[in-house]
Amino acid sequence: MTRLLAACVGLFAGLHAATWGMYKDAPHEGFSWRTFVRSPLIGLALGLVLQPITRLDPRRAADLVVLFGVVYVVERALAEVYKTFIREEDQSKYFIPMQFHVLGRVVRSRTVRWAAGALYSAGLLAIISAAALGRGRAGAHGFALVLLVGSVGGWVSALGGAWKDAPLEGFQTLKFFRSPALAALFAAGLASLSGDLLLTALAATGYTVATTETYKTYFFPSRPRGKFAGMPVRFPGMLHERRRFVPLYLAIWCGLLAAAIGAIRG
Repeated sequence: MTRLLAACVGLFAGLHAATWGMYKDAPHEGFSWRTFVRSPLIGLALGLVLQPITRLDPRRAADLVVLFGVVYVVERALAEVYKTFIREEDQSKYFIPMQFHVLGRVVRSRTVRWAAGALYSAGLLAIISAAALGRGRAGAHGFALVLLVGSVGGWVSALGGAWKDAPLEGFQTLKFFRSPALAALFAAGLASLSGDLLLTALAATGYTVATTETYKTYFFPSRPRGKFAGMPVRFPGMLHERRRFVPLYLAIWCGLLAAAIGAIRG
């Protein structure tokens, strides 16, 4: 039952990410089931892999909430590394290139991109390893330390976003500090549910990504993402069809909220 629930948690984490990804991209790129199911399948596999590593028991509401966030951030990190450094794709359809670029100029050399991706991945692993050295019960640490460690993933996201977006759309101060602030706040809340500071920080980053993407995607549905700014809507029919996935997205959020309430009451 534990393994089955872990797989389900991972599946729904992937479905959550796939749904907002499809909602924002489909009007410009079209819809493909093969692309849509990629994140759910990776999430399912990550749920099975990460559950025994983290020793989180999804039968407990608190652990389920934390495991969802951990799977979420790992799946998103893998997706970003793949899209930025490995995937070969025509970048002309984007205003902001999705492949690794320097000041808006895409790095064409596969060797250079792969080397940069290896360094980036090594940096992420180094940060996680450093945090792992101080692993301990999150609630046992001072509140300031929980906020500091919890915000690290948000800083990584903010710096990566600024590197990618700022050369073409300018530096936006509020946008830059949004992710670190949200990650710190999520860490403060998750610290009461998790017995591990590292897992608290990872889950906080996952929920930061989920929250910011929800805000950008569904609160401003008519505003194209920065990467498609000024680009034509090539599949206008998807502006209507994509709404059919919104109930699934809301159901996942409601399930997480119910689990969080149950964990707090328990």
